[in-house]
Amino acid sequence: MKLAVVEGDGIGKEVIPEAVKVLDALSLPIEKVPVEIGYGKWKKTGYAITDEDIETLKNCDCILFGAVTTPPDPEYKSVLLTIRKELDMYANIRPVKPLAGITGVTGKSDFNYVIVRENTEGLYSGIEEIHDDVAYTTRVVSRKGSKRIAEYACKLAKMRNNNVTIVHKSNVMKSDKLFLDVCQQTAESGDVNYSDTLVDAMAYYLITYPEKYDVVVTTNLFGDILSDMSAAHIGSMGLMPSANIGEEHAFFEPVHGSAPDIAGEKIANPVAAILSIKMLLQWYGYNNEASLVERSVNYTLNKGIKTPDLGGEYTTEELGQAVIDSINSQVETVPE
Repeated sequence: MKLAVVEGDGIGKEVIPEAVKVLDALSLPIEKVPVEIGYGKWKKTGYAITDEDIETLKNCDCILFGAVTTPPDPEYKSVLLTIRKELDMYANIRPVKPLAGITGVTGKSDFNYVIVRENTEGLYSGIEEIHDDVAYTTRVVSRKGSKRIAEYACKLAKMRNNNVTIVHKSNVMKSDKLFLDVCQQTAESGDVNYSDTLVDAMAYYLITYPEKYDVVVTTNLFGDILSDMSAAHIGSMGLMPSANIGEEHAFFEPVHGSAPDIAGEKIANPVAAILSIKMLLQWYGYNNEASLVERSVNYTLNKGIKTPDLGGEYTTEELGQAVIDSINSQVETVPE
């Protein structure tokens, strides 16, 4: 595997090194390619990401990404949207499941669902007009985009409990009627059980009855909002990993941002970045190693080794090292 490592900005430069150390502890044949992308590069060169950077990313199998700062400058080109579109990574995957020793703000622990978000169109199409007194963003919902995200959701559901919930707002936005129709047709043809829910109602249901859901498929903006909201169940944005999947490439990142207010203080939570490694390993087929990483994270958190955002006193590096120690102890106890 050839892996592009992008630390990015802010706390990305702190949590990604810990995730890479965890990956190194597994002793897998992985070539790591460092790539500088983001606001820091933009300040130095005037470019947050270049055509050469894109080519480097395309020449790798997958990407481990930290976080980027996006300044309020109309000339600043979104790094994430650029990468997603250039590498056609159409499926954003965000698993929502409890972690040991952590109680979210809802107090619930009987949930295990995944949000599958269309990643290349919708209101994040990038088609915009900005004028003095009015601004326009074009919402794009295509049959092709809807079908392939529905197919991905159904494929994932087949590996889980064979249930898909389609989230939309077709009672107001007619573009969502196309999305709903295509998702329903895809689920029917794939013999997957399905239901559909309006997005505003779904926000309530996910918080109130999360245990009822398995795979949730939706459009770009709705998926972004619902998945961030779901962090309330887990306990912190610093605990949520994600994947961006395409036909040829994949991109793994913690959901949290660059958090410039705590950058450099060595207190950023590396768990989401480490769990992103777990998702990366699963995607590539290293399933045993992925399970080992997840077990080690849960063991570490259950022992009370936590960063300040979780009420603990451990540093970023200390939590990362504890996960590595757990991995090493399990590897050492496996009989030859």
